[in-house]
Amino acid sequence: MVPVSIVGPDDGEVVLASGSTRMRILEDGSTTAHRLGVAELTLAPGTPGPHQHRHAQHDEGFYIISGTVRFTIGEEDHDAGPGSFVMVPTGAPHTFANPGDVPAVMVNTFTPDLYVEYFRDLRDLIAGGKPLDAESVAPVMARYATELSTEYAAE
Repeated sequence: MVPVSIVGPDDGEVVLASGSTRMRILEDGSTTAHRLGVAELTLAPGTPGPHQHRHAQHDEGFYIISGTVRFTIGEEDHDAGPGSFVMVPTGAPHTFANPGDVPAVMVNTFTPDLYVEYFRDLRDLIAGGKPLDAESVAPVMARYATELSTEYAAE
């Protein structure tokens, strides 16, 4: 029989759990022959989110469970509430944030699963005492065919 993965509410690999963001890996690609990675992402109120970036080798999807997440695509902002789904194709510059006063929870997909390892590397950066600024994050992103969208960088 083909193995099936079932991840309970207290299971999964927590790769980010400090500061304003918590990420729990629900599928790291090992069950899907690396075609799909899935994570649960919780953003505390007022979380600014990552630097705007683009992926060259994977699509990224976001299904909002609770709260409101603001997606910035280039220079356009889009607020997505519970039940909304945002699909960011390869090459689209994007970031997200929680501008609200309640936590926002979303399910995040990566097709293929390439970016799951990025979050494990971020965990290691944090554990090593490095800040999550553009200088330290950009080389990690580059390992996973991702780059900062410098033309949309905050001033």
